[in-house]
Amino acid sequence: MSQQAICAISGQAFEISDKEVELCKRLGVPLPTLCPTERFRVLMAFRNEWKLYRRKCDATGENILSAYAPDSPYKVYQNKIWWGDTWDALEYGRAFDFSRSFFEQFQELQAVVPREGTSIFNCENCDYNSHIRQSRNCYLNSLVARCENLYYSYWMVDDKDVFDSLITNGSTLCYYCSNVNDSYQCFFVEESMNCKESYFCHQMHGCDHCIFSSNLANKSYYAFNKPCTKEEFEKIKNTVFDGSFTALEKGKKEFETLCRKTIQRALHNLNCENVTGDHLYNCRNCENAYEGFNSEDCVNSISLGDAMTAYSCYSAGWPNSPGPVYMAVVSRACQDVAFGNYNWYSGSLRYCEMLNACESCFGCIGLQHKKYCILNKQYTKEEYDRMVERIVEHMKETGEWGQFFPPDFSDFAYNETAAQDFFPLKKEEALTLGYRWKEEDAKEFRPSTIEEIPENIADINSDFTKEILACESCRKNYKIIEQELKFYKQMNLPIPRLCPDCRHKERFNKRNPFLLFHRQCDACKTDMLSTYSPKKQEVVYCEECYLKEVD
Repeated sequence: MSQQAICAISGQAFEISDKEVELCKRLGVPLPTLCPTERFRVLMAFRNEWKLYRRKCDATGENILSAYAPDSPYKVYQNKIWWGDTWDALEYGRAFDFSRSFFEQFQELQAVVPREGTSIFNCENCDYNSHIRQSRNCYLNSLVARCENLYYSYWMVDDKDVFDSLITNGSTLCYYCSNVNDSYQCFFVEESMNCKESYFCHQMHGCDHCIFSSNLANKSYYAFNKPCTKEEFEKIKNTVFDGSFTALEKGKKEFETLCRKTIQRALHNLNCENVTGDHLYNCRNCENAYEGFNSEDCVNSISLGDAMTAYSCYSAGWPNSPGPVYMAVVSRACQDVAFGNYNWYSGSLRYCEMLNACESCFGCIGLQHKKYCILNKQYTKEEYDRMVERIVEHMKETGEWGQFFPPDFSDFAYNETAAQDFFPLKKEEALTLGYRWKEEDAKEFRPSTIEEIPENIADINSDFTKEILACESCRKNYKIIEQELKFYKQMNLPIPRLCPDCRHKERFNKRNPFLLFHRQCDACKTDMLSTYSPKKQEVVYCEECYLKEVD
């Protein structure tokens, strides 16, 4: 039976579902003390997905790009060294001391085991990225799989020639898109799929040659939600994309007005059965889950790919994860994992970080192809089983068992992590919750080398890539790279006045939270769940009413 609880951080009441009660009983862990939102925050605060720094590899002394700042207290190895065979994390093993808390001893292990500088696998010309695999010619992106010619984008799969986008899949030649799938040459398009040569569009399906439109299906040549001729379409398009900054900004403001007035879908799920959450595709029996594909029996989780039985997780599956996985950050193809951070192809783990192809480990960091280890020390199976039983009892006595790692165990400051993107805090708020905060580097805020960026892309020459620009919002420096300038020229787009970080933030600010609100459909007045807050002004329809409205 579901239970009610009070969040230890927010003080808000929350419900622990029947499924979660049963899984906690199965894993032998106490029920959660944090509401789902605070659990999401804690997990994401362990993931630096966007910030990159220049520093030296602590193994070779070579200059590298890393998720870890030069002043980070951790030992950092470049990717090829960390995954290589020139070192063994068992070297840092130590015996468990029952006179001290588990977390104290684990934090000491964190301080000495080398960290992976960036996560880059099977890529070509992708050094300036983070968390990327099987990709080519990509620059300043994060969470990327099987992409080519990708720039300044986040959470991207199977895309090509895409700039400044967020959560797109299988798309080509796109710019400033968000939650767009299987589309071609779409600029400023959101929540759409199977679209072609469309601009400033919202919630479109199977459309082509549309501009300033929303909630259309299988339409061609529409402007402002009305049919238009090819000539009329081209005229409107060319007016907005005339290469000038002023015209594009006017178009963006017009699109914002359109989005405020248009009917919104309560939830953006497709081919799902018995689910609650948003942006779920081909999922079954999921509760309060978000951004998931082909997943089943997942609860209170974000970023699911072929995941089974993932509870209170951020990024589970990717590839298949048989589960169960509980209270974990990044669990790739894992099963029977609880309280983990960044583990791959492993099983029967408790309180482990950065393990690959391991089994039956407790409180370990950085191991590969190992089993029966505690605090990176090797044991026999019999010794391991006895020790784990004693350690769990010890952690119950200290109040640690069933709690995720404390905030200060994160390798990163709060404002370096995904938590700041999805659950932004001010410095004082983050410090109060026990997180660290990183101040900006003054060297990144120098005056621009150009007095004013030319209004039109036609007035920009190839030497512009040598200029150092200053962001109009945060004043941080940025540059335009050669491939980027070529794209702007080709598509008649002006030079952006915001740095990549602020453009990234701008796209995030348009997203709904990972939170379900009880509200009424604005058409039929039926009670429903939606990520649109009833306190805001959007017109939101339930799925049945929305489908009737789509033209």
